[in-house]
Amino acid sequence: MSSMSASELAAHLQQAKPMLLDVREPWEFDICHIAGSSNLPMGQIPQRIDELPQSAEIVVICHHGVRSRQVIGFLQGQINASLINLDGGVDAWAREVDRDMPLY
Repeated sequence: MSSMSASELAAHLQQAKPMLLDVREPWEFDICHIAGSSNLPMGQIPQRIDELPQSAEIVVICHHGVRSRQVIGFLQGQINASLINLDGGVDAWAREVDRDMPLY
């Protein structure tokens, strides 16, 4: 499983267009999210796995990086995508990249 820090992801987004998959609950996504992210809550992943690109780069995002790591563990071997965990989640993004983003 590969991972990126918030600052590494910000630099990566300057050159690439990965899918940004936010696995938090809708109420969390409404508080804050990285622009361009798609919200698919962790609990819905098994039923909606067919909505994910089977062969692409997907950065999985949550609040602190724990749920996203669990989702990647579930997805490995089920889809052929390149799966990347955002270390520290949106909390790290708000602290390191977008200091105007609300914290919760």
